[in-house]
Amino acid sequence: MFQPVIPISGFGGWNFLQTTYDKQLETFSQAPQIQRDSAYFAEKFSEPMAVEDFLSDPRLRRISMAAFGLSGEEWKTGYIRNVLEEVQDPESTFLVRLNNPQYSSFAKAMEPGGGVISLTSADIEDITSRYAAESFEIAVGEQDNSMRLSLNYSGEISQLVTEGSSDNAILFRLLGSVPVRTVLESALSLPSSLNNLDLDSQAEYLNDRLKSQFGISSLQDLKSPEVIDKVVQRYQVLQGLNDSAAATSSASTALILLGNAAAGFGTVASQNLFLSSF
Repeated sequence: MFQPVIPISGFGGWNFLQTTYDKQLETFSQAPQIQRDSAYFAEKFSEPMAVEDFLSDPRLRRISMAAFGLSGEEWKTGYIRNVLEEVQDPESTFLVRLNNPQYSSFAKAMEPGGGVISLTSADIEDITSRYAAESFEIAVGEQDNSMRLSLNYSGEISQLVTEGSSDNAILFRLLGSVPVRTVLESALSLPSSLNNLDLDSQAEYLNDRLKSQFGISSLQDLKSPEVIDKVVQRYQVLQGLNDSAAATSSASTALILLGNAAAGFGTVASQNLFLSSF
């Protein structure tokens, strides 16, 4: 299978991935395994399928769960059944209380009617495209997990910051999403001691740091492309600095500083200058 190309880590690697994303995803999507899985899914849903038949097919569960960012959840057959049952009940508050955008998207896309899942050709195309993109994201993570986290953040933040949601609801979603929280913890340089606080105090602290660091007046601004770029860029620059620090001994650091003295500043100094703009 085609492996994503990420030549360097940090901000430079992120820029490369962004520039080449469409082409790399297109190539990855042509891989035999992705093509076989997509064809299998399309064939099985070419006509309505009973929920129980869907639940008894591990390959279909794997593909459909992966398509909505739920890879590794396909074994929870009973839980998936419950989700599909609850989404049919207009009086159910289960998914609202669950407060998980991935499961909500999955339930909406696969919502049964009378115990049967019926997907249009457009639905099938959307789900298989999502599956290819999510699989590519996983493959990116195998090369550089910080890149996968950045892709996840860019795609997931709009699902967490929804119109009409209260600030508290948004903050709790941000704190509850491990990948998104990981990016924010690094980008905001949040102290590890934050985990010792109660959830309300964590939410209040996160709210203050987000607004002060990124100059936003409302948490709704987090889903704007400009703010998403700011968050991910800062995260990648800091990751690059951390990686450089871990890989560079004190002796080689001295040599690098001496070597760059005449030029004014080198890569690390340039990254520090970049960070100062946020």
